[in-house]
Amino acid sequence: MTSFAWVSRATLVCACSIFVTGCSTVGPSRLRADQVNYERALGDAKKREMLATVVGLRFGDAPSFVTVSQIIAAYNFDASGGPILNLGSGSIPNYAEGTATFSYANHPTFTFTPVTGEAYATAYIRPLPTSLILPLADSGMPIDLLLRVAVQSIGDLQNAAPLGGANSDGSPGFFELLRALRRLQLAGELTLEYKDVDKVQHISLTLGANTTTEPAQNRQDIDTVRRLLHLPETAATYEIVNASGASAPRGATITMVTRSVLGILSNLGAQIEVPDDAIAGGETKPTVHLVGGETRPTVVVHEGSGAPSGAYVAIEYDANWYWIDRADFDSKYAFTVVQNIIALAEATQDTKAPIVTIPAN
Repeated sequence: MTSFAWVSRATLVCACSIFVTGCSTVGPSRLRADQVNYERALGDAKKREMLATVVGLRFGDAPSFVTVSQIIAAYNFDASGGPILNLGSGSIPNYAEGTATFSYANHPTFTFTPVTGEAYATAYIRPLPTSLILPLADSGMPIDLLLRVAVQSIGDLQNAAPLGGANSDGSPGFFELLRALRRLQLAGELTLEYKDVDKVQHISLTLGANTTTEPAQNRQDIDTVRRLLHLPETAATYEIVNASGASAPRGATITMVTRSVLGILSNLGAQIEVPDDAIAGGETKPTVHLVGGETRPTVVVHEGSGAPSGAYVAIEYDANWYWIDRADFDSKYAFTVVQNIIALAEATQDTKAPIVTIPAN
């Protein structure tokens, strides 16, 4: 009888310990996993949404945007256990059995909110202010990539435009200007200054404080910028102003015409690969081929009957697949820069970040 009592107590303790251990560890373990997994899932979904918008705009589709406003990770974990005792008689011996039951269920809930009305117009349709775009250059982003993506014209130099007719490829001098600005940025000879006057932010660009002691390449690049933008040599600092026209006023100012988010995505779409029969059949316009030494698209998007399994991002559109190669760092980085610009544009909306609710047990 003593051995029987010991077996029954051991069985009961084992079952209870399994139940307690399961309840005490499922919460922290799910938090550790879900914090990273949901973050990656949201990031991947945002990439697919952006690529789908780029491809859709190429074919003239009206874009729509939704935000993930809430995620509820509904986990259920139940465990139970207990002993079974049999006090035998006669030829039936005494014995004890332990039972344990476990159940696990995962039913996450996602809440999506469409972006409409004023929030849609502000974030996606209206041209982006230079005060939103240019500070990104101070954070380390290449200024040539930044301006190539977000600016339609600088002075009278035109960037590529998908519906620009004979001038859709852009001005050769535009890309020459971007290369000179990038070299000056790397040399530390390009400085952006910000000043608020009557609650309006003014941005100035300074090119080299003392051109007499700068390397020859820097002086040449500064001369190139002044020549292309018709800037006076007597000044080193030039105010950057937003304008609705393409021509810059003469003097110590630089006029920029910025793009909207939809303009940025449309221009990315104008450069991607599409089936030849789609162009021949009038489904879309011919691909924009850049000029001025820039023949590579800002983001190289491949097209085919199927995407490789290791693609950085891939979407299906009208029975064709479009994707960005994971080994193409330049395209991935440019894609990320566009995502950052969109995030800044969306920050003006009266919305909050997604709320992720993870039950503890």
